[in-house]
Amino acid sequence: MKKLVSMIVVILAVVAGLGFWSASLKQSQGATGDNTLNFANWGDYIDPALIKKFEKQTGYHVNQETFDSNEAMYTKIQQGGTAYDLTVPSEYMVEKMIKAKMLVPLDKSKLKGLQNFGRLYMDRSFDPGNKYSIPYFWGTLGIIYNDKYVRREEVQHWDDLWNPKWRGDIMLIDSARDILGFSLVSMGKSMNTTDPTTLMLAKTKLDQLSSNVKAVVADEIKMYMAEGEAPLAVDWSGEAADMMWDNSHLHYVVPSEGSNLWFDNLVIPKTAKHFKAIYAFLNFMNDPKNAAQNADYVGYSTPNTAALHRLPKDVQNDKQFYPPQSVIKKSEVYADLDPKIVGMYNDLFLEFKMFRK
Repeated sequence: MKKLVSMIVVILAVVAGLGFWSASLKQSQGATGDNTLNFANWGDYIDPALIKKFEKQTGYHVNQETFDSNEAMYTKIQQGGTAYDLTVPSEYMVEKMIKAKMLVPLDKSKLKGLQNFGRLYMDRSFDPGNKYSIPYFWGTLGIIYNDKYVRREEVQHWDDLWNPKWRGDIMLIDSARDILGFSLVSMGKSMNTTDPTTLMLAKTKLDQLSSNVKAVVADEIKMYMAEGEAPLAVDWSGEAADMMWDNSHLHYVVPSEGSNLWFDNLVIPKTAKHFKAIYAFLNFMNDPKNAAQNADYVGYSTPNTAALHRLPKDVQNDKQFYPPQSVIKKSEVYADLDPKIVGMYNDLFLEFKMFRK
């Protein structure tokens, strides 16, 4: 009898274990209940308090997974293994996903709050008419400087980085489009150029910068700059905000001749299933109060003008992260270039990194 009872206990334990494993697997692959929203987002890119608020107000559960690159997100959705309802691609990736028929058009009859967005942030080249996307955050590429070593007037233009004074002083973000991009802008050329000769000239000019470059790094650039490891860096405005939070001596400049203007956007991938939850969440995030709270938490620039007016005056008037219209108009949004051209950018950037070693 004891053996029988023991066998029953073992069987029940196995069944319970299988049930737990199945539930965990189901959760990792994206929940499927009608009250669920499967959200693929960049890490730490939304205020957790807003997720809780949304869940409490609507009864929907947000199952959030994170990705660390547009390409990783694209591949996962393309493979179809997880049924994401919403994701947050950058502008060139929105364009690429539209071309690949990977996005569901927005039903604007179900959307509220689109009037809250500034005209500057809508109807961009990567999604004319915002048929597929709603802007989430935006920013620029620029120069970060430490006022203990650098005066603001010394770094107002991209060409200022080539000053021999900065020998071994500059950190660059490890990004081919961005680094070749500011070299192109310094020559008065488009950051979206597809002309091989122009790209070669930009790379040649970049080679002349190599003696001033201390390192080409990825995410760790934030830590290095916050700790004062270099006087200067080239990075995105959102990363600059993180650095400046940790080091009050750091400042951010968008050169007046223009830069990259980037947008991260909310879109509905073709894997979406929970459309009531999707539109409830989009409308919730479009609300100026919620968008302002999110911008305050994340620290990036909000395209929701009504939300911006709710932020402190010093934020609204901060030209580091809300540069003048004259600068923004000169800045370019990255286009989704032909893979062969992208390969050329990558190869030239790799040569630059090898050359400087």
